[in-house]
Formats: sequence, structure tokens, C-alpha cells
Amino acid sequence: MARDLKLTRNIGIAAHIDAGKTTTTERILFYTGVNHKLGETHEGSATMDWMEQEQERGITITSAATTCDWRFPMENGEPLEDTQSYHFNIIDTPGHVDFTVEVNRSLRVLDGLVFLFSAVDGVEPQSETNWRLADNYKVPRIGFVNKMDRQGANFINVNNQVKEMLGSNAVPIVLPIGDENDFKGIVDLVKNRAIVWHDENFGSTFDVVEIPADMVDEVREYRAKLIEAVAEYDETLMEKFFEDEDSISEDEVHTALRAAVMDMSIIPMVCGSSFKNKGVQFLLDAVCRYLPSPMDKEGIVGVNPDTGVEEKRKPDVKEPFAALAFKIATDPFVGRLAFFRVYSGRLDAGSYILNNRSGKKERISRIYQMHSNKQNAIDFIEAGDIGAAVGFKDIKTGDTMSAEKHPIVLESMDFPDPVIGIAVEPRTKADVDKLGMALAKLAEEDPTFQVKTDEASGQTIVSGMGELHLDVIVDRLRREFKVDVNQGEPQVEYKEALTATANHREVYKKQSGGRGKFADIVFTMGPGEEGKDGLEFENNIKGGNIPKEYIPSVEKGFREAMKNGPLAGFEMDSMKVTLSDGSFHAVDSDSLSFELAAKIGYKAAAKAARAVLMEPIMKIEVLTPEENMGDIVGDLNRRRGTITNMDDRAGAKVVKGTVPLSEMFGYVTSLRTLSSGRATSTMEFSHYAETPSNIAEEVIKKAKGITA
Repeated sequence: MARDLKLTRNIGIAAHIDAGKTTTTERILFYTGVNHKLGETHEGSATMDWMEQEQERGITITSAATTCDWRFPMENGEPLEDTQSYHFNIIDTPGHVDFTVEVNRSLRVLDGLVFLFSAVDGVEPQSETNWRLADNYKVPRIGFVNKMDRQGANFINVNNQVKEMLGSNAVPIVLPIGDENDFKGIVDLVKNRAIVWHDENFGSTFDVVEIPADMVDEVREYRAKLIEAVAEYDETLMEKFFEDEDSISEDEVHTALRAAVMDMSIIPMVCGSSFKNKGVQFLLDAVCRYLPSPMDKEGIVGVNPDTGVEEKRKPDVKEPFAALAFKIATDPFVGRLAFFRVYSGRLDAGSYILNNRSGKKERISRIYQMHSNKQNAIDFIEAGDIGAAVGFKDIKTGDTMSAEKHPIVLESMDFPDPVIGIAVEPRTKADVDKLGMALAKLAEEDPTFQVKTDEASGQTIVSGMGELHLDVIVDRLRREFKVDVNQGEPQVEYKEALTATANHREVYKKQSGGRGKFADIVFTMGPGEEGKDGLEFENNIKGGNIPKEYIPSVEKGFREAMKNGPLAGFEMDSMKVTLSDGSFHAVDSDSLSFELAAKIGYKAAAKAARAVLMEPIMKIEVLTPEENMGDIVGDLNRRRGTITNMDDRAGAKVVKGTVPLSEMFGYVTSLRTLSSGRATSTMEFSHYAETPSNIAEEVIKKAKGITA
């Protein structure tokens, strides 16, 4: 049955680790009737945290998708005249920085976002990272301040942090009644009424009560601020506002708020306590009311690979089929699942699509609607929906799928490079082949996880976003793929870069009787343009000194050489090469000679181009009691850290700074020791910076020592 797209919501739930994303999703599943029992993260019984590692650690590692239906508007569990059934596709994303990729790829395909904040901790580092990602993808959002029942909860304080720290126009549309242990309900500022939830039926119903006398002035103040914010956005309401602000109706506020949310001009802030079953239904109503449906976007723009012309696909079943694969997962029962968002058209199970990256036809044998790690088979999927399919021979994250006769390439996704690696080796001969297959599957699932073989030592190096990321990968190898591995110490993923421009001539000659090898190139090599990755290659050969057919080989030689830096074999991210002159031999020259000349020339010119070693720098935030602050700052300075900011939050001190990753192994343990277990820290990748020469020398010696 075709659904009304206006009643579909594709939403994600994102936040810093431990703000209550999974608990909130569990409550949504309970209230929408998908689950008849409340799953709890701390008991390891949450539906959305289905992996063993997630249940043991109490954290989300992989984003899980689910679908449910919510009837809106309702009044106290009873349908009203205009009640309709809204269809939700929900993605619960991880909060830990090592799994940012899951948030990144989910935001790419979502229409709206519920952004959670802890009422005690407010805006935390990962909140900032995820907020920036949502800004990049222009995803409208609602703020939900969770954990209002906790000691130190302060809704208005968090609202101000969202305003100042995230630079957004956060506007409360509710106020909490009571806080900490006394939190029992909210004042709805749009309807100007107070509601208090019943504890006995998991908060499914509520009483409408008088606004508490001690809140009347506060409610008047914040309702006026809400009306003013809405009136500032909508000119017609602005006129009414100046005449008589009470003349603005409830419906007018809702309509203007919805438009402002979609425009990302206002972030409506609501609050509740998911664990105590308060405020989640109000949040669901707000999602229906303010977040966009697939119909609210005019269409998605892509490029026709045959003509190079931009094309738009509207969210309509009659348009040609177009979808984006945003996640690949391996399921023990159905095999390789590709999660995808359909932007236009319709796809039937058993039909063919075109993969625009490989240019090949693929048959989709089965289509599923996902519910955590369970699948419900469906016969077809239409524009605006999110599903998963089986049957692909070759599919990667970010691939565009389209109708065969109507190819289109949608904008893909950018993922950060790994910053830390470990060597792994199978324990037994029998595990050798299994390891290769398992690593290939894991790398296919996770674009921030990379596998490479160290040419010199023959070791398999796996790289990821942090120690926890690699921990989980090794754990999955053992449990899911039954591969026993030995692992080495974590290694930092250094890079190499050029800091100057050098001119060089490389003549490659080999005579060994018969046909020889000859290539001669003159080139300038230096750093690439800022912000540009890869090789920028410029060909300035005039008059055919080097025949045209050999030029691509020279470019290929430089491109290949960048994978293996001149100092210690670390990859070089960007470089500019200008080929200006050269010569060739009518008999001895061939493509391979010119490719080799480029590779040898690259190593020879690197010294003059002042190649340097670059190390990953992490952004760190430490939350500590005041009395331990001196020790913690001193320790960070010893680790070559730079303190950028000191602040107060929830009665503790916040130290922000940057620090090289190489100095941070085992930091959590030292931090516990320094603060008697009272301080906590979060760390995320910031940028690459030049390594000090004394440390660079050691790293280079070590790298060469291993390979010697």
C-alpha cells in the first residue's frame, strides 16, 4: 500500500555518549507499540543495541535502523478528529567519537534530527562534532534535553549553552515542572497549559493541570520570547505581534515554527526524562509537527554520468528510481545487506538497478524493512523510504543506485582518515584465509576502518579512529568471524608532506643487451594547494619532447609513489607536480620506463622539497574537580599538549586543548590516577601538524629499523 509521503518522517537520534539516545529510542518503540516491554541499556536488553559488544559495554557501536508508526494528534491516548498515522524511520546513532562515521552516513540520508543533550552535562564535545555534521548536511533539528530527573539538571542552562556554544537560535517551547527527583511534567508554551504524566502506566497518559503559581511569571516571560522568535521569522506575525501578541493563534505559531525549523532558523527545545518515561510522547508530537517529511524538499540534485549535466529527482513514485546506499552490514542469516534511502521512484523485489559507480547492473533479490537486527521482507519500496536490500555482487557505502535507463550520481559521503593502527596476525594456519575474508567484510561495512599490508615486514596493519574502535574490531573478529588473532601495540598513523618546491631531472636508463629502458623527465615538485587532497598534476610539455601516450604513466608513477613517503614510507596526502620537459628514446622508451622514472624522481626530489613527518593532533576535553586541575594541566603540558580554554560546567572545571595522539596512549588510566577516578576526558581527531624534528627522527629510525 502506498503511504502518504507527507506523513513520513526519516529521523535520527544523535548526541554525545551517555546522553540517553538508545533509552529514548526504546521508549519510542514502546509508545508506538513496536515493543511491549521496555528495553534498558544498563541491563543489556535494549532492542537497538543488539550486538554483544554493545550490550556488554552499554554503548552504541553501530547505528541501528527501525520503523514505527505514531498516531498524531492524540489527546491523552484518545484520537482526535484529524488524527493520522505517521510513519517513522528512525536511526539510533552511536555517541562515541570513534564511531562518528555512523553519524556521518546516517545524517546524509535523514530529513530531520532529534538532538539529545544531558540536562546535567549540557553541550559536550561530541555534541559539537555531530552538530557540525548536521550543519554540513543541512539537517533541521529539534533539541531534547534528557535526564531532567538527575541531580544538577537545568533545562534553561542547557538551552543557553546550545545557543552560545553551538551558535544556534535555540528557543524553549516547554518549561519543566519541578526538577531532579521532583520532575513531573512540563508547561507547553504554545498551548499555554501544564501537563503532568502518570507514573503508573509508563507515562502513557497525563493530567492537564493549572500552571503552578510559582511558575506563572517565568511561563509568561518564556512564552513571550517564543512568540517573539516566531514573529521575527514570519513578517505577517510580526505585524500581529506589535498590535497584540495574544492575537497570534496556536496554529499560526505551529505553522511559523515548522517553517523556521526547516529553514534551520529556530531550534525548538523540549525536555523530559526518557528513563522515567516523561516527555517522549511530547517529543514524538513535535517531530510530526515541526520536522520535515520527504515531500518538504523539492528534490535531490545529482549528475547524469553520461552527459555531466545536473538533474533533479523529485520525491515522487512516478519519477525514475534513484537511491543512495549509506551502510553495508553483514548479517549471519541473509548475507550482505545494503541499507539505502530511496529519493525517487519505486523499486520492486527481484528487479534490476544500475550501480553508477561500477556501471554494472545488479539484481535486487529481496527488500527489507529494518527493525534493529531483524528484517521484515517487503515486496517494494518507494520514494522517501529507508530500507535494506540483498543480492548485490558489488556495493560500497556512498554508491548511487538508479533505474538502468536513467543513470544519476548523487553526492556521496566524505569520511575521515584513520589515525591509529595495530598489526594483527592469525594464530594458526587455518585462520589465515578466514582473517583475510573477515577483514575485507569489516572494511566494506566501515569506511573509516582500513586494512593494508606492510610491504617490508609483510604484517597486516588495521587502522581505525581510536583505541576503542580497534578493540571492537578485534573483538568482532574473534566472536563473529571465529578468527583468533594476535595483536601488536597501537601505532600512530603518521603522514608525510612537502614544505618547499624543488626542481629535479630524473634520467632512467637500463641497457642489458637487446632492448633497454629509457625515460627522461624534468619536473617541479612541491606541496599541494591547501584543502586539496591527492595529486595535482600539470603537464607543460611543449613540442612533443615526451610523446602524449607516456604522460599518463608519469602521472601514475607519482600517484603510486605518494602511497609510500620518502622519509619512512607513510602516505603523503597532497602534492603538486608540474612536468616541464624531458626526452625519450625511439626504441627503448615505454610507459613503464616513464612510470619508474617518476617513482625514482619522487624519492630523489623529496629531500630538496623538504619532506616532513606529520602527526595526528587530537582535540581533548577534560572534566575535572577544581583541586585536580593543576596536576591535569601539568600532565597535558608534559604530553606536548596546548591548553586552549578553561571553563566551568556543572560545578567542575573543563580543560580544553590539543595534544599529539602519540602521547595519549593509556591516558585514561593516568587521568584516573591523577584525579582518584573523578575526572573524565573525551578526545577526537582535530588535524595533522608537523612532528618536532627530534621525535620525527625517532619515528623514522624505528620505521626503517622494522623494515631493515
